[in-house]
Amino acid sequence: MSTIKFTIENGIAHIVLNRPDVFNSFNKAMAHEVQEALDQCQSNSEVRCVVLSGEGKAFCAGQDLKEVTDPNGPPLTSIVRDHYNPIIEKIRNLNKPVVAAVNGVAAGAGANIALACDIVIAKESASFIQAFSKIGLIPDSGGTFFLPRLIGLQRASALMMLGDKVSAADGEKMGMIYKAVADTDFENTIKETSEKLAGMPTVGLAYTKKALNKSMHNDLSAQLTLEEQLQTKAGRTHDYKEGVDAFLNKRKPLFKGE
Repeated sequence: MSTIKFTIENGIAHIVLNRPDVFNSFNKAMAHEVQEALDQCQSNSEVRCVVLSGEGKAFCAGQDLKEVTDPNGPPLTSIVRDHYNPIIEKIRNLNKPVVAAVNGVAAGAGANIALACDIVIAKESASFIQAFSKIGLIPDSGGTFFLPRLIGLQRASALMMLGDKVSAADGEKMGMIYKAVADTDFENTIKETSEKLAGMPTVGLAYTKKALNKSMHNDLSAQLTLEEQLQTKAGRTHDYKEGVDAFLNKRKPLFKGE
């Protein structure tokens, strides 16, 4: 892969956007390589957690505008439909937790890809910006779906229309991200979080993620029925039996993700 770094170690897959000279902005090649990496994470039973981050100073500056303005480049329709939409769907449908490790600015599609992840942890020096309005476009990559649900319609509307930059600390306060941490603590926090997730009962986490996805659309009755179905499935897993036995015998559980 030429535009990302992709490694798997100790059950944790690291997908690192690797175009630091253009602040990890997306082009066609990077979009397809991220999709391929997510597919590998889905199919590889050794992967228990995924960390998405950026190389260098930025997380992701969104779309590479040089590609958009290239007469031979893909049209906007294709960029949204074939590049970004599959990434968002793969993140949300991945049966493993995805952590966005936001190491710097996350702008446009870069911000919304981060917000589609299960847990967002950012450096205090990082920032988020819905940059679309500055060039006459609308937020894509699931932004109009996730952001209002995270912070409410009023704030989402203002951020999308005004294009204000949001610091990581403010993002945490408004519920846009899970946590902003000191830059010096960032790497260790990501390591501890991903290792904790990888050691947890990941089938149960996958069912939790599925329930959260469905809650975006279901009414209460449908959601209660889904919880009953998924809880029944979770109760048949090895990790449920291991967790109960460990609790009763006052020992540390050893989960297998099965």
